[in-house]
Amino acid sequence: MQILVSGKGVEVGESLREHAQAQIDEHVKKYIDRVTSVQVVVSREAHMFRVDITGNLGTHSGLVVRGRGEVSDVYAAFDEALEKVSKQLRRYKRKITNHHKQHDEAPAPANKRASAVKYVLSPEAGEHDEDEKASALVIAEKPTEIRTMTVSEAVMKMDLQDLPALMFFNSAHGRLNVVYRRADGNISWVDPEAKAA
Repeated sequence: MQILVSGKGVEVGESLREHAQAQIDEHVKKYIDRVTSVQVVVSREAHMFRVDITGNLGTHSGLVVRGRGEVSDVYAAFDEALEKVSKQLRRYKRKITNHHKQHDEAPAPANKRASAVKYVLSPEAGEHDEDEKASALVIAEKPTEIRTMTVSEAVMKMDLQDLPALMFFNSAHGRLNVVYRRADGNISWVDPEAKAA
């Protein structure tokens, strides 16, 4: 596993670098051995240190774990980010174990995929009057893929990639579904009804 520790406007000392590498090696290998690379970026915002940890799980599905910590002490910020990554890996390992047990019971339907484009809009989007011809300012545009998965796999992917929401084809019936994290921390699942024949 390749571990890269870098600073963004901050000098990363050898002590922090060694601490980060040792802790990541210990925590990540405890849950999964397929992680190919982990990147740690340390930055400073006012009086707070921010540490972002991103790890590529090395799986065929391209799953990534992410954690962020923001504390006035750089070591505490790192520990906070690492705890979030560890929590995601624990969930991933538990769901993979349960997934293998479920796969033995029932065969999965054919995988359905669709290409799509993901847009990032400015926060002002939708604040214009309907009479105005102004369109929303597109900040970013990126190709993405909508995949077939179970609800638990979608929740796992949303957690691992630290996404606020995820659209997927439900493997149970093939319809588009959405899972998203609510403000209270719970997860909502939207499953539209099939149209009547």
